[in-house]
Amino acid sequence: MIGAIAGDVIGSPYEGGPAVDPTFPLFAPDSRFTDDTVLTVAVASALRRSTDFAAELRAWGRRYPHAGYGGWFREWLRDDHAGPYNSYGNGSAMRVAAIGWAFDDLDAVVREAAASAAPTHNHPEGIKGAQAVAAAILIARQGGSKDAIARLLRDRFQHDCSRPLSALPRGFDVTCQGTVPAAVVAFVESGDLEGAIRNAVSLGGDADTLSWEVVACARAFGIPLAETTSL
Repeated sequence: MIGAIAGDVIGSPYEGGPAVDPTFPLFAPDSRFTDDTVLTVAVASALRRSTDFAAELRAWGRRYPHAGYGGWFREWLRDDHAGPYNSYGNGSAMRVAAIGWAFDDLDAVVREAAASAAPTHNHPEGIKGAQAVAAAILIARQGGSKDAIARLLRDRFQHDCSRPLSALPRGFDVTCQGTVPAAVVAFVESGDLEGAIRNAVSLGGDADTLSWEVVACARAFGIPLAETTSL
């Protein structure tokens, strides 16, 4: 959780911007936590308290109303009776990390990830993005290789992680299918946690979510925060 939050904070100043020089400073005066952190905590709270995902997402979202939510999610947050809005944005993937840690069985992880996405992101790609990130975390923490993670995302979730980082598009893509494979490539091509973060943020666009997803995988893989030079 701490690692994923660090990734969110580090990427926050670059969200929505162009590609960034990989030597960027890890922390800037305007670094902050965003909706990625708030909703990650909400999902973890639902698991710990055995409560409804939608209820926790609303409770935590309303506690931090200015965290940078997307427009559809803000509308959903205001209305207790609002249902899912068929989104395939990466909001479902950015909040799912705790599920990859809470369960030891892939089928359980996939099932719970879908349940965590469903209150808002019930589009098939929104569900699949959450499942892919949670599954990658599970495989990593159980000792699977980077290649195994990439194969799992390709074979089960149709996320192609074969393109090198240098060939990935730069720009503001907030879809699951755009950000989840990019985050995995940034992780696969890294040698340590700081390198993974720099790879993700250097792509620009939705930098905080990319960095969050990369760190979630890297921490599960066993790369400690202490292996960075600047964290």
